[in-house]
Amino acid sequence: MLSLISVAIAQEKIAKNTRSQRLEMALTQQGLAERSGVALPTLRKFEQKGFISLESFLKLQMALGGLEKIITAIEPKISEFSSIDEVLKTNKKITRTKGNRK
Repeated sequence: MLSLISVAIAQEKIAKNTRSQRLEMALTQQGLAERSGVALPTLRKFEQKGFISLESFLKLQMALGGLEKIITAIEPKISEFSSIDEVLKTNKKITRTKGNRK
């Protein structure tokens, strides 16, 4: 699927939203760094430029209470069936464990 948003814009928005979450909880950068276990310079760089490792980002979200939302947001969508024929067709599909495109 083609996205209309660039990676750089997504990073900027994620950093901005995380900063907003921190401020809503009335936490300083130092306070969030201590609660999450993420180094203060890493948090500052993230809020300014959007660069952070996935592990550090997830630690921040755990401290901010947003980890479950992220996990839910990336879950594969399960389609709903409108007829028994759709159910029977779906049961024949094999769940892929590997992709075939490079």
